[in-house]
Amino acid sequence: MARSHDQKGSGGLSQRQLRVGEQVRHAVAEILQRGEIRDDVLEKTVVSVSEVRMSPDLKIATCFITPLGDVDPQLIVKALASHAKFIRGRVAPRLNQMKYMPEFRFRPDTSFDNFAKIDALLRSPEVARDLKQDEDEDN
Repeated sequence: MARSHDQKGSGGLSQRQLRVGEQVRHAVAEILQRGEIRDDVLEKTVVSVSEVRMSPDLKIATCFITPLGDVDPQLIVKALASHAKFIRGRVAPRLNQMKYMPEFRFRPDTSFDNFAKIDALLRSPEVARDLKQDEDEDN
């Protein structure tokens, strides 16, 4: 019996999408780590590939990247987008089990910024005061 689309776990992504996304993430990260892309912006920056989300048909790979250091993420995204076809060609031998090689799209990963905002909120005096009141009421 086929599963309906609303029963998929992990935010609606299938196991196949997750598996292929992780394989693509490793392949792209390896290419970036080895410095195979000749670009002034990318050669000066260490780039982390935090996640790759695959489209349901596995034809589009959206790579979420985080540049380490004080670099504009949009600059890195633009540089990677200009080399997307080169990256696709270099990833192809590592993903030889796929029928179609995905098209690569790059986006900045903002999840770390969100974590920092949440952490700052939790450490704010107002929240600390409310937590202290809750502890006092429990005792």
